[in-house]
Amino acid sequence: MTATPTPLLELQGVTKRYGANTVLDDVSFTIGRGEVVGLLGDNGAGKSTLVKIMSGVVPMTSGGYVWEGEPVAKVTRPETERLGVETIFQDSALIPSMTITRNIFAGREITNRLGFMKIRKMDDITTEILDTVVSIEGIKSAKQLVGSLSGGQAQAVAIARAVHFKRSLLILDEPTSALAVRATEALLNYLVALKGEGVSSVLVTHNLHHAYQVCDRHIVMNHGRKILDTRREDTSVEELTAAVVEGAEGVERFRLDKPLAQA
Repeated sequence: MTATPTPLLELQGVTKRYGANTVLDDVSFTIGRGEVVGLLGDNGAGKSTLVKIMSGVVPMTSGGYVWEGEPVAKVTRPETERLGVETIFQDSALIPSMTITRNIFAGREITNRLGFMKIRKMDDITTEILDTVVSIEGIKSAKQLVGSLSGGQAQAVAIARAVHFKRSLLILDEPTSALAVRATEALLNYLVALKGEGVSSVLVTHNLHHAYQVCDRHIVMNHGRKILDTRREDTSVEELTAAVVEGAEGVERFRLDKPLAQA
């Protein structure tokens, strides 16, 4: 028998409460090495809270966080950064008064042995990332202030920052919402290419066609609970739509109706 590979990340019974309000309720799933996982669900499903917990930004109320088979006792942002988790948050978390380069390298500046920043080297790296990975138009220089950029361009900077420092797991929370078609396609293709490097990704999106295009597995959330965890070859855009729109009842209805539709 072939041994089952140890997951890169395993969440065990993750629950998050804010007072009497339960935002996440006993959520468990795994992310394999070199796997692209789609995290889907309507507004209020708990996706963004789950992203923040996986990223170490928000603590869980209860549950387990297991990295490569080893439980992580205290899930904090410094710890997840050490493990190699990079996240593109919905609000991009950029500083408008700083340049694109300074935003990308904020807190992780390249310095010489005396501690002085290597601005030219960081500018060159920033330019290369923006040209090859994100493929966004209208950014003329890595020295531009982020405050001068459009929403799509600022999102591209946030993506560039995350993909440059990615090592093990890249989490993207609605990354294509402000991107043009060409930039969106470039990003989706990049997620597929990362699999060849052994890097895993979690894609949070409302665009189910994008998710189905690049994700190996799909997890659908509804009111803080996981209602579907299925591989791409075992599902369809139609079933994912039913799950997102109607919840567990939609999945059940779809699977009951499917044999009739094929008859």
